[in-house]
Amino acid sequence: MTVEARFCPRCGAGLHDKPPTTCVACGYELYVNARPTANLIVHDGRRFLALKRVLEPGAGLWELPGGFCDGWEEPAAAAVREAREELGVAITLGDLIAMYIGTYDYQDERLPVLECFYLATLAEGARLVLDPRESSDHAWFDIDRPPSLAFGSMDRAIAEAARRLGR
Repeated sequence: MTVEARFCPRCGAGLHDKPPTTCVACGYELYVNARPTANLIVHDGRRFLALKRVLEPGAGLWELPGGFCDGWEEPAAAAVREAREELGVAITLGDLIAMYIGTYDYQDERLPVLECFYLATLAEGARLVLDPRESSDHAWFDIDRPPSLAFGSMDRAIAEAARRLGR
């Protein structure tokens, strides 16, 4: 199922069409906008860090660290925050390497997402402390031979990172 509003969020009147649409009762214009995410490709030049997902969608699959931006939070700040929350470490944030429109299945809805991917590195000797509510394991993979990741955009971002890193 895709995101569809049946009632106007301003006045509660029934909507006559799925978004984008305009409420005939109050004139409110309703759109379905992509929700921003910030994702990290933590690398050492030839390998990247992947986490094993605990949560659906894609529980048990490998993914990159990251998540949704909070309201009014810049994606770069969200990337740093997500590293702290999911990995338990500070990172050095590198370049934004890609942005893709993707989907995220949440409960019974398919949400559009704007996925922002950043390169990042760990400090020498950093010790990861995974959030067990998010990840069950971690591994380093060759950036030019990644496993299939939980979301197709992550596969695309790893390919772009490999290209940018000269691999």
